[in-house]
Amino acid sequence: MRQPLVILDNVWKVYRLGYTRVYAVRGVSLELYKSEFTAIVGPSGSGKSTLLHLIGGLDKPTRGRIVVDGMEISSFDERELAEYRRRYVGFVFQQFYLIPRLTALENVEIAMMARGVPQSERRRRALKLLEMVGLKDRAYHRPGELSGGEQQRVAIARALANNPKLLLADEPTGNLDSATAHSIMKLFRRLVDEQGVTIIMVTHNLELVSYCDRVIKLRDGVVVGDERVSKS
Repeated sequence: MRQPLVILDNVWKVYRLGYTRVYAVRGVSLELYKSEFTAIVGPSGSGKSTLLHLIGGLDKPTRGRIVVDGMEISSFDERELAEYRRRYVGFVFQQFYLIPRLTALENVEIAMMARGVPQSERRRRALKLLEMVGLKDRAYHRPGELSGGEQQRVAIARALANNPKLLLADEPTGNLDSATAHSIMKLFRRLVDEQGVTIIMVTHNLELVSYCDRVIKLRDGVVVGDERVSKS
């Protein structure tokens, strides 16, 4: 029997805005498995990004447990969460967050500096990752010389630099045209199938869920659907 990589047990996230409480996530319990591509979908304000941020250790639940790879990250302090993010999680966002003055290669390398990876190893791995995402020939170009799709591929390579257990993608195609969005989804699918990467993606684009293994639907912070995607 497969063991889940991520376990959410009755997870709540409540924000206080003055005298008002905003219930972003309400009692979510889920098990997410290794080497699967999961989409989290729902309308704006449904809690999708909040849930992703909780799994990624960018925020802490108000109550409930989150366990990743056997570690109860919901009990971590800020130092432990920072180390968890650095060692276990790669993030891909709608904005690419590349450093304009650095080349694609340097943008990927910089993710490994905090881990103390030697320069020669950083360079070797960054080149390998750029080749994996189809950008070997663009390694020495700066972000301003790359298309939106190419910049997102650099961001994906950077997210994979430290061999994360989880790749968390928050609206990764939101700034891309349809054709480029599908090319990014094909890349994600290949990373899951060929590299065994575990991907959890938030998206509002239901056209893209056909690339996934599983779709979780949220509304008002509650799971209202959880389906496997049939592969025709």
